[in-house]
Amino acid sequence: MKPALSYHSTTVPRQWQQLPQGELMAKALEQQLSQWWPKIFGYHLLKVGSLSSGLDTSGCNIKHQICLNEHLEQASVVADPDALPFLEQSIDAVLLAHCLEFYPDPHHIVREAHRVLMPDGYLLLSGYNPLSSAGLLKLWPGVKQQLPWAGRFFTPSRVKDWLHLLGFEVMYEQRFFWSSLLGQHNPDSRWQKWCETYLGYFGASYVLVARKRVLPLTPIRPKWQRAPAFQTAVKGISARQGVNQD
Repeated sequence: MKPALSYHSTTVPRQWQQLPQGELMAKALEQQLSQWWPKIFGYHLLKVGSLSSGLDTSGCNIKHQICLNEHLEQASVVADPDALPFLEQSIDAVLLAHCLEFYPDPHHIVREAHRVLMPDGYLLLSGYNPLSSAGLLKLWPGVKQQLPWAGRFFTPSRVKDWLHLLGFEVMYEQRFFWSSLLGQHNPDSRWQKWCETYLGYFGASYVLVARKRVLPLTPIRPKWQRAPAFQTAVKGISARQGVNQD
């Protein structure tokens, strides 16, 4: 297994239209997330990256939504995803849509999301599935320099390991959008619907919904205490005095 940390820069897509079948995938992702927005409450939703900012999140109960990326014209906050300019435990939900693939330290991005999240806050994360026909295309040299194959694809199980290590509870996992990302894509065709039903595990994309869990630290008081050392000495002196008196 290759390390998550990379020292090679990758082109970061600024909008879904830069990705093959990107607009269709964005709609499919919005449909996956739509069932979760009514369940999430709070004051601040942080959308990290240009692709996260391009998703429709109007169904979310959180009205204050912050778009963070590296381009001023698309963001309400300009910053790097791996250096979030927010206090610890200040955000109620974080959205990372296809963000980990295009940055050199994806594990650190997840750690930053964990740092700023409130206890029981939500992390909604999506990515490209390497165990798919789209993922297998990375083996073809002709597409290695093109988006999204220029990025690195991480399996959902590996990302879940990162989440578990940080203390997240993964509440939902789904793979969707069965496609090789080449040619035309018709989501309403019978063939496409059959693939989504029976080959969904090999979908080109996946979504994870996790919740930050914080265990309270309860101090445990000792049930016994050591007797002071002088008591033994006093008892010894009393015993000797009784012998002398006799």
